[in-house]
Amino acid sequence: MTSIFRAVLGDEFERLHPQLQRRFSVGLTSDLACLGRGVMEEIWHGPPWVRPFLALGGTRNILAPRRGRQVPFTIENVPYLDTHGRETVTFVRTFRFPGRSHRFDAQMVLAPGGGHIVDYLGTHQHLVSDLHPAVDHWGGLIIRSGAHRFIEGPVDIGVPELIGADATVRESFDDEAGCFRIQVNVVNRRFGPLFGYHGAFRAEFTEASRLGVRPGLRPVREVALP
Repeated sequence: MTSIFRAVLGDEFERLHPQLQRRFSVGLTSDLACLGRGVMEEIWHGPPWVRPFLALGGTRNILAPRRGRQVPFTIENVPYLDTHGRETVTFVRTFRFPGRSHRFDAQMVLAPGGGHIVDYLGTHQHLVSDLHPAVDHWGGLIIRSGAHRFIEGPVDIGVPELIGADATVRESFDDEAGCFRIQVNVVNRRFGPLFGYHGAFRAEFTEASRLGVRPGLRPVREVALP
């Protein structure tokens, strides 16, 4: 199977910057994993009422409950087969705040039919989002979120627009600096900006089969949408 991003983008994948093509070729067929290390120039929050929700999400490794500047971070992109037999790629970010680190976990799989990517968030995958990648005019990757769902036991409901949010991720490669740049914005259509970050990192690529999946990288619970 081709990488999940190549499968969704099709011929558009070739318009990505060559370094982004390599990074988003992570998968079992390519036997490629990617480990990034860098610094978030800023991790920001919206209005004060947002913080309790971010703190709650932080207990399940969803988003980041703290703000900061010049925060060192890592991102681990490792492919594996999950308990449902699906090729999965980890997007596990660890933000190293002073005194304590916080993780933001996501596991991405190709949606049935291959039209988009499904993003399972957190340690127990309570939140699930559809992701729609596209290539911009400069060879960067833009990922926009679509529908969101909340899953817990028999409960499987769509998240209403009033309390939901739209996420936009922009990733590019800076040839002059020799690094990847990333920007994330999470916005509620009624209440405005909620959360985001921007920074830069360098990546190391290795054979996924040799690296393996380290303990703690996979979620506690793996969910599959019907």
